[in-house]
Amino acid sequence: MKTETKTFALLVPFFALVTVIYAYFTDMGEPVGIVALALTGLMSAFVAWFFWLSAKTIDARPEDDLDGEIADQSGDYGHFAPYSWWPLWLGLSLSVMVLGVAIGWWLFIVALPFVILATLGWTFEFFRGAKAI
Repeated sequence: MKTETKTFALLVPFFALVTVIYAYFTDMGEPVGIVALALTGLMSAFVAWFFWLSAKTIDARPEDDLDGEIADQSGDYGHFAPYSWWPLWLGLSLSVMVLGVAIGWWLFIVALPFVILATLGWTFEFFRGAKAI
């Protein structure tokens, strides 16, 4: 967790500096961007604090050991699909649905059942058929 903590902790001064530079070049005339950058830095600080706190409360992970071996990470990671067509159909139908917001709501409404079907298909992929668990 130390690497994650350092990564997000380094983002805090970066976003603070970018916020000041942005405020200077816009002459404080663009408050939304200034607030967005400041809140991004604040959120990075929250995430860094969370990782720092988590690192104190849990045991060290094998990734945190500089002398660690790949075998230290052995164990069960869960069940992963060898292949699946559902993400393709979900991505295509979501693309059409988002395009419907720009073109017309009728396209959004036409794509919505396909998004629902693809989401349900991907969710319940391993509950029926040849790959059922």
